Amino acid sequence: LCLQVPELEKATVRIRQPERVRGIIRSLREQGVAKLQVISDFDMTLSRFGCNGRRCPTSHNILDTSRVISEDGKKKLKDLLHYYYPIEIDPNRSLEEKCPLMVEWWTKAHELLVQQKIHKGDIAQIVRESEAMLRYRLGDFFDQLHKNKVPLFIFSAGVGDILEEILRQANVFYSNVNVVSNYMGFSDDGVLTHFKGPLIHTYNKNNTVLQGTGYFQQLSTRTSIILLGDSMGDLTMADGVPSVENILKIGFLNDKVEERRRKYLDSYDIVLESDETLDVVNGILRHILPQ
Repeated sequence: LCLQVPELEKATVRIRQPERVRGIIRSLREQGVAKLQVISDFDMTLSRFGCNGRRCPTSHNILDTSRVISEDGKKKLKDLLHYYYPIEIDPNRSLEEKCPLMVEWWTKAHELLVQQKIHKGDIAQIVRESEAMLRYRLGDFFDQLHKNKVPLFIFSAGVGDILEEILRQANVFYSNVNVVSNYMGFSDDGVLTHFKGPLIHTYNKNNTVLQGTGYFQQLSTRTSIILLGDSMGDLTMADGVPSVENILKIGFLNDKVEERRRKYLDSYDIVLESDETLDVVNGILRHILPQ
């Protein structure tokens, strides 16, 4: 496999069942570009987790820490993060237990943001002034997919308006990219008044919030999938696809690597530990797509 995709030799790569992965990659290649689609999370998957020992911001963080949020608002949002984030990544809590708490967190955070009277016209500047960082060689990833007309579906529990602006400023928001996320609702004079439903959090990225979008129905012939995520919740992102023939699940294990490794290796086909690049994904695409 490493002969075909040399990037898999990187020290950050872990694969529990190499034979199985070899088989999936072979099938993806044989099925060809016309059957392929990519489904990806955004925060900490396409964007970076850390840089020089510091955490990079998620699309929510970018907004939460921007100049348009009052000091009091920032403190309250930070308090929510410190309370709920450990719950979100706790390997010992069940999904049933986590889900209502995630809804609670997102709802409170969105309510706080609405109180800030954020202007639509400020979003581009907020992103420009932020420390948003995309993974190394993300441009190659977007370019390869665009050139080969492979649909890229980004399924994010973040803030859609911020996420789209990040892609725009990186010049990769191509026509083959489709985003489902939490979008802001603005008044006629461009002030944030609400977040549009349905609410998407870490653990409901599946069919339930896609109903009515019909996105995967239009792509019913795209039965080969590469799925990219960084949490257990991302594993269900392809649940809306009508008939999956081949799926390769690639997981970015960014945080608490030792204690979460086993769970990731049980759930994802390829696990990338503390890897801030898209090298492995790009290598697999190069092998699958006509160059």
